[in-house]
Amino acid sequence: MDRRRVLLSLAATGLGASPLRASPCQISYPVFGGPDDPFRQYCIEVLRLAIAHCGVSYSLQAVPQPVGQERAIRALATGQGALNLLWSMTSDARERDLLPLRIPLDRGLMGWRLLLVRKQDQARFAGVRHLDGLRGVVAGQMHDWPDTQILRANGLQVGTGSSYENLFAMLQRGRTDFFPRSVLEIEDDLQRFGVPYQLAIAPGLMLRYPTAFYFFVSPRDPGLAEDLSRGLERIVSEGLWQALFAQHMRPQFKRLALHERQVLNLHNPLLPAATPLRRAELWEEPGRASG
Repeated sequence: MDRRRVLLSLAATGLGASPLRASPCQISYPVFGGPDDPFRQYCIEVLRLAIAHCGVSYSLQAVPQPVGQERAIRALATGQGALNLLWSMTSDARERDLLPLRIPLDRGLMGWRLLLVRKQDQARFAGVRHLDGLRGVVAGQMHDWPDTQILRANGLQVGTGSSYENLFAMLQRGRTDFFPRSVLEIEDDLQRFGVPYQLAIAPGLMLRYPTAFYFFVSPRDPGLAEDLSRGLERIVSEGLWQALFAQHMRPQFKRLALHERQVLNLHNPLLPAATPLRRAELWEEPGRASG
């Protein structure tokens, strides 16, 4: 499967261009973070590709979100405001309140975490070989991210912030000691915040916990969930989704030397039982696992 096939598939329905033409049905999704976030751009392309293969015409509308992720999730669950779809890490609570489309957009890699640390602390983390080596340091996370609960459930200390950008300042100032970021996010983080906050990626180390990053739809719009699920399954079966992921995400795996890193496995008490872990075609397995 190659880039040309993906682009031709989008072009066939007019979804490769922006802005999208008006259509009878609209999907409104929230926008968090900077405009150049590569994972967000990838998720939007997956959404467009699923629409192109679902048999129903939809237009897309980005809705800037000045509020946190948890408030956007509550608004989606209750039908308040314009949102009818978002993408986020799954949990039992989110799958209870929203309609999950169980194709992991991240192919499981949101649970593969490298550590952003202060440049002068790289040697301190280079010698860590077991989870006990992280017990005496503090991880930084957003207060409403599922990762906060996951890290704490594994006996790690977590300092929380109320804004994404502030987490980098907390790390620089010593209020936290490391910031676990997924292999899909960390290069963008380092490009944006590495120089001003004097940060680096801890060498030779990776945390791993099972998780999935899904599209979630408002429970008030089951028809949309059905349409998008149909489109997602079609692009999986045709290999288009896998090709899109490879185009956007795989080049960075080699740059991050994932196969050379010590993997510390964490359990995820928030992982729903319905997670499709047995569907091997949905997941990536970079790196080498160890206990």
